[in-house]
Amino acid sequence: MAFAPLDPILHNQLRLAVMSLLVGVEAAEFTWLLDRTGATRGNLSVQLSKLKEAGYITVRKGFRKNYPLTTTSITQKGSKAFAQYVAAITEYLAAEPQA
Repeated sequence: MAFAPLDPILHNQLRLAVMSLLVGVEAAEFTWLLDRTGATRGNLSVQLSKLKEAGYITVRKGFRKNYPLTTTSITQKGSKAFAQYVAAITEYLAAEPQA
């Protein structure tokens, strides 16, 4: 049985966690993602950049009461990639062990 390849962008613990969170919300603030993932600011920032470069998320920078505000949301491409990743992992888990 041949297994479907796993998306290397999503096959990273923090990027997968971010995508798992974003798939269930319309948009998420950077600080909310920090709290939910337990990542450092620097690491989260780098991983968000990688997801953005892949076209999986959008990142909007603005201000709220003179404080910087970064908001992210999943794109249609990101939703599709996430669904394919979940399907591939499900296939891996459903495989029957060889005797």
